[in-house]
Amino acid sequence: MSFDLIKKVNDAQKKRQVVDVRSGDTVRVTQKIKEGNKERLQTFEGVVIRCDRKSSLTSRITVRKITSGVGVEKSYLLHNPLVEKVVIVKRGKVRRNYLSFLRARAGKSARLVGKDFDKSVNDIRDEHAEEEAEKVKEAKKVEAEAKAAEKAAEAAELAKKQAEVEAAHAANS
Repeated sequence: MSFDLIKKVNDAQKKRQVVDVRSGDTVRVTQKIKEGNKERLQTFEGVVIRCDRKSSLTSRITVRKITSGVGVEKSYLLHNPLVEKVVIVKRGKVRRNYLSFLRARAGKSARLVGKDFDKSVNDIRDEHAEEEAEKVKEAKKVEAEAKAAEKAAEAAELAKKQAEVEAAHAANS
């Protein structure tokens, strides 16, 4: 009974479609970063060295890249709403799931042999997310129109006051 309930909740939280990412893929992950009340998108491009629990809500990939001679690894939950998209740039030919040996390598020895793949793998559309983005766009548009109308009303009020002041000056002169 409780297992079914947990499964229902997990399925409700999952994204509809997720890119089929494998170990050895070079991916570009775009993530939402919240700083105070602002949001921005940040991309991280590197080699996937680990894929965990592909069919689960907690499916995770670990991406590694070398920045300024220092290895940087980040783990991403694929069903996290902050992960905007994952794009496969190229696919590597590997025979294992966990590529921990790449940590000890640098330079040319850290490269993986590429293999051909169908780039249509990246064509994942999430209708729910697109609808959400459209709603946000519409809300921002309405908000901008309201601000413009408010500014126009303020400008009209200022012009009216200016005309009254000029009329009072003309009457006094």
